[in-house]
Amino acid sequence: MMEKLSTENLQERFRAVEENLEEIERNVTAAAQKAGKTRADITVLAATKTVSVEVINHSIEKGIAYIGENKVQELMDKYDAYEKDKAQVHFIGHLQVNKIKYLVGRVQMIQSVDSMKLAKEISRLSQKREVQTKILIEVNIGREENKSGILPENLESLLEEISELPNISICGLMAIPPANVKKEETLHYFSQMYEYFVDMSRKKLDNVSMDYLSMGMSADYADAIECGANMVRIGSALYGARDYSKKNV
Repeated sequence: MMEKLSTENLQERFRAVEENLEEIERNVTAAAQKAGKTRADITVLAATKTVSVEVINHSIEKGIAYIGENKVQELMDKYDAYEKDKAQVHFIGHLQVNKIKYLVGRVQMIQSVDSMKLAKEISRLSQKREVQTKILIEVNIGREENKSGILPENLESLLEEISELPNISICGLMAIPPANVKKEETLHYFSQMYEYFVDMSRKKLDNVSMDYLSMGMSADYADAIECGANMVRIGSALYGARDYSKKNV
């Protein structure tokens, strides 16, 4: 449920977002340096699930250049009000084939492609609408039965198949490691993903750029960067904790 805020609450949220963003910038810069990179090498994407457009646009005004929505309907509800001239809009959630028609030509990237079925429909609609759609391939790095994503051993073959489709560009990989595990396990998953990313980069497949390794969220984005991520998705650390069980007022 998207939050609804009074004018007074909006101002409080704006101040909190500004403070949070300053801390995120410090952490990202420090983690990038530890990884032998610069801040400019890291893309911070704001995960905006349930966040009001006013708060999203304020974060864009303060420097957020990439936003990501998890739900197609929520993205559509907010789409016309985004500050799209200042920030890219990405789709980062689980995607159904029948919802692709709402995204192609609207979002700059779809980060959660894990099958030829999805890729073929993205390609078909991209051709029809005369656009080039950028995607990331989602990898189920933790081999979780209840989570989407291609299994690692099937990654290369999927890349090869999708790379032959017209009007679709593979720009890298995305993964979300299992939740509620020890830090050592999370670091292991991050390191595994980086190995797959490097390996696929070395293949130099046609139409596969491997520009982005998207992994790491609010609780572990610094660790992800140190392990090789160059895109992180940050929600609660920027916008505050969200209660999905009831309306925010």
